[in-house]
Amino acid sequence: MSTYYRLWISALILALLLAGCGKPEPLALGTLERDRIVHKATSGEIITALPVAEGSQVAAGTLLVQLDPRRQQAALDNAQAELIKANARFDELRNGARVEDIDAARAELNGAKASLTSAERTYLRALQLREKHVNSQADLDQAEAARDSAAAQVEASREQLLALTNGTREETLAQAQADVNAAKAQHQLAQLTLDELSVRATRAGYLDSLPWNLGERVSAGTPVAILLADTAPYARVYIPEPVRATLNTGDTLWITADGVAQGYSGTLRWVARDPAFSPYYALNKSDRSRLVYLAEIDLANAEQLPTGMPVQVYRNAP
Repeated sequence: MSTYYRLWISALILALLLAGCGKPEPLALGTLERDRIVHKATSGEIITALPVAEGSQVAAGTLLVQLDPRRQQAALDNAQAELIKANARFDELRNGARVEDIDAARAELNGAKASLTSAERTYLRALQLREKHVNSQADLDQAEAARDSAAAQVEASREQLLALTNGTREETLAQAQADVNAAKAQHQLAQLTLDELSVRATRAGYLDSLPWNLGERVSAGTPVAILLADTAPYARVYIPEPVRATLNTGDTLWITADGVAQGYSGTLRWVARDPAFSPYYALNKSDRSRLVYLAEIDLANAEQLPTGMPVQVYRNAP
């Protein structure tokens, strides 16, 4: 056998051995993700402050965006005034009439009784004079009307005194209490709306984006700050259809990331029920089908990895 032929055979065997020892193809491809927390504006107001720069780590409760509070502060002040008025009205009805008001009503009743006595005497004199044909029928009618009016005034004064001494009816108190509760609810709503103009981080994380600039008027319901949760990332991957039947939630898998020598253990926590078509970045040469299943894998001890990195998923550590 010639030397050239022996060298060719040796090179072929070495190539076959190297091919057999190559890195296995990944089961799935995807990217590292973290939970996105989108903070939206509750009112269409002007941005007056952006105290934290994009890319900063923030703690829960950190002020991210301040919207102009003047309009809502006026609404809160109005709600406060309505609450004070409703409380004062309820206290007035619950406490009942003052002693001075009762004394005044009693004096008014006594005066009405005196007026009635005088009117009755005038009527009797007019009646006697009419029987003697000294006065006219019109004089008698006028005296009778004055007596009846005085009697009605006595009755009205007596009812007013009873209303003051008997206190407020339970139904009236219930209505006043309902007015207080409604005013209190409006005040709480106005306070909550004012507080929401100070957009604060609802959890610790990384301030990924501030879509609006200082001085711009935002639209209600639009995002004004986007956070990435300050937790370990998870891998969002696309499992090819031929592999789907071999994987179940709870399976332990091995994940590698571009540029990171260390691999990470992960747990398959969720797989979509319905398939989709492979996105362009999840395709590789060994794909046999464009149907894939979106899945999420929790990673252990991977807090330091940045969001968005491409990852590969293997059944076991390579």
